[in-house]
Amino acid sequence: MRFAFLQQWLRSQATTDRSPALAIPRPEFTGPTALTDHLQHTLRNRISCTGIGLHSGAKVSLTLHPADADTGIVFVRGDLDGERAIVPATWRHVVDTMLCTTIGNDDGVRVATIEHLMAALHGCGIDNAIVEVSGAEVPIMDGSAAPFVFLIECAGLAVQDQPRRVLRIRRKVEVQTGAGRASLAPAKDFSLGFEIEYNNKLIARQRLNVRPLDIFKTEICRARTYGFEHEVEALRARGLARGGSLDNAVVVSGDTVLNKDGLRYRDEFVRHKVLDAMGDLYLAGGLIRGHFEGQRAGHGLNNQLLRALFADPSAWVWEDAGEAAPRRASWEQALAATA
Repeated sequence: MRFAFLQQWLRSQATTDRSPALAIPRPEFTGPTALTDHLQHTLRNRISCTGIGLHSGAKVSLTLHPADADTGIVFVRGDLDGERAIVPATWRHVVDTMLCTTIGNDDGVRVATIEHLMAALHGCGIDNAIVEVSGAEVPIMDGSAAPFVFLIECAGLAVQDQPRRVLRIRRKVEVQTGAGRASLAPAKDFSLGFEIEYNNKLIARQRLNVRPLDIFKTEICRARTYGFEHEVEALRARGLARGGSLDNAVVVSGDTVLNKDGLRYRDEFVRHKVLDAMGDLYLAGGLIRGHFEGQRAGHGLNNQLLRALFADPSAWVWEDAGEAAPRRASWEQALAATA
């Protein structure tokens, strides 16, 4: 059986208070996902794509596989064998945050630039998936999360019979480095505020306050990563941005956007920062009920924030989504709607 080693590993990770992952297959409920958001979701079908790595410049293939309830998001390096190929997508496994989020395991195996895919899984409501990647970096696609959203929608969603876990923030936790700051505070739902500021007339100061899960597909997922023309050569000299181009990033030269078609949103820059934060925060291991605030924050601060949060057990609690999800119909109503 494909990924038999992964099944064995997942069973070994199961805890006494959680259902075993990838055990006996559970029934799939295929009702409208809008009615069953308190239940876990996976992909209905396997789906693949190919692209290049933003920093490596290498061609890479990616396949999204369905996974049983309570699996979470797990990356598997398809170019390696056995359990050393497994890299769970959690905050504990973040090993580098230089210009992207990189996860790794104790064997030194890494997967880089996971944040856009993680944002798409977050925004589309995928709780459980196996991400098979043929190399050490997720393909950059067009520099946004939109191509991954398209893949997920083509694969379809399957509703599972276990409740979602929600990480409820009980008290404010904040981290700061220089001018950068990030925090999580108690809130009724997941909301996100982000502010950036550059000494550049085109970008200047941009701020966005949103409930990102409500508008992800229409207002966030198409925002592309960005960079400055004068930094490109320095990045490539350091072995970074080797696959970067106007096809997969917004490039700013002075006060001008070099991309022929310009910006997708007037404030595309801060929207992409929101996208990145959604990807990084999903490494918490589930949905968050709280307010995230970022000011000049990046991948490093986002991960520092999660580490600070989980270091203080009084600041958080895991809960089943259950009937606490606002404006959601019950599981029984959802099943009745498909009858």
